[in-house]
Amino acid sequence: MTKLDELAELLKKAPDEVFLQPHNVPDPDAIAASFGLQYLLKQRGIETVIVYENELEKANALKMLELFQIELTPAREASTLGEEDWAVLVDVQKGNSNVTDLATDEVAVIDHHEFLGDGGCAFVDIRPEVGACSTIISQYFFENDIEVPRRVATALLYGIFMDTDDLTRGVSTLDMDMFYRLYGLSDISLITELKGNQISRDDLYDYAKAFSGVEVYGPAAFLYLDNCNDSLLGAAGDIVITIAGVDLVVAYSPRESGIKFSIRSITDTYKANEVVRYILKDLGFGGGHDRMAGGFLLGQKIAEDKSLHTFVRYRTISYLEKERDS
Repeated sequence: MTKLDELAELLKKAPDEVFLQPHNVPDPDAIAASFGLQYLLKQRGIETVIVYENELEKANALKMLELFQIELTPAREASTLGEEDWAVLVDVQKGNSNVTDLATDEVAVIDHHEFLGDGGCAFVDIRPEVGACSTIISQYFFENDIEVPRRVATALLYGIFMDTDDLTRGVSTLDMDMFYRLYGLSDISLITELKGNQISRDDLYDYAKAFSGVEVYGPAAFLYLDNCNDSLLGAAGDIVITIAGVDLVVAYSPRESGIKFSIRSITDTYKANEVVRYILKDLGFGGGHDRMAGGFLLGQKIAEDKSLHTFVRYRTISYLEKERDS
């Protein structure tokens, strides 16, 4: 029995509706994986609705919905969503800071991030070694001999492309295999169009402001963005990591309840998930992959007489020195 078979057999027992829930601010990988899974489950006779909590932020995510005719419903507008409904978490795990606990019963999870536990789910397919959640969903198609529609294949291809940073970050053999199997089934002209719609004009202004304040200390760069969205925070870090001599980027931005962190690394010497945990030890929580991680510093955790920027630099540089001397 394949993973898809297991999931379908479980969801057929749902007492009411089945919802697919990516993380709160769905990026291209989360959108594509949810879209692909929705199609697969429909082939098994299971109708689903994709719901999310916050607004879509990046230009390319919005463009995906248009190009591939993907329907995402804000949870607040899903009037039938309730306690009798079941949910499948996609590209996120229960308890993560970037997913809201909706009224549904989360019975399944499909993700490629660091394992946080099964969260009480009956079905678990979590593969931290894989670079994109779209890769896992793509495998479901091929191992079940289900034909991939052109627009679904293109969406999944783009999801893999984006989450692995053009096949350069956290790429597994499975990512490469799925990418090349999808490539011949996809409309590459749509990928090209999406590549030309990755940021908005407002994003450009935010980038310009943020980049003017980048500070570099040895192999580490620090990037502070004033109350930007989560997608921009990560995307800005992806650009700063390309600076010559920079191996690690610590990007952070204030939120109402604390400080959001996004970490990027291009070396095995400094692992992004270790860095974010070191910075936030006893003050918040974080995790992710060796190359890409995120975290959250809870509000009011830093002493009033200490600067946030000084705190971030002190802990990061302490980590660098510890790794250098080990």
